[in-house]
Amino acid sequence: MKVLGIDPGTAACGYGIVQGNGNRLRAIDHGWWRTLPGTRLELRLRTLFEGVAELIAREQPDAVALEESFVGADARIALSVGQARGAVLVAAALAGVECFEYAPTRVKQVTCGHGRADKAQIQRMVKAILHLEEIPTPDHAADALAVAICHAQASPLERLAG
Repeated sequence: MKVLGIDPGTAACGYGIVQGNGNRLRAIDHGWWRTLPGTRLELRLRTLFEGVAELIAREQPDAVALEESFVGADARIALSVGQARGAVLVAAALAGVECFEYAPTRVKQVTCGHGRADKAQIQRMVKAILHLEEIPTPDHAADALAVAICHAQASPLERLAG
């Protein structure tokens, strides 16, 4: 199973592609899209949409996995992340690729063994799980790889439950 993981955001949107064969996982690609502050929102979302659409066309993933939105103290950030998620979901839907969502604590639990891992722990564990030579950077790409790992390691029942 090939999974495209996404760590959504309008300023920085990470992606990571993982190929799973049974219990073996390997990284295929990872990176991020960055949009500049002050750029009109619709242009930022277009950048993300086109980036995801191109990646899906090139890599042909079996699934797209996204991190669910976390609503913290700043509602504006949650709204912005939600808009980025919408661009990703539409790109996947147009390509006919099914999407799955995972809570940040679930992603951390699967990759690090507990739901309160920090960014550095996630980066180190993603490196170890995928047998990478270096820690994946930026942290948005590492988070996206962690989301892809979470989906690739989910049981079929977990995937059905979403």
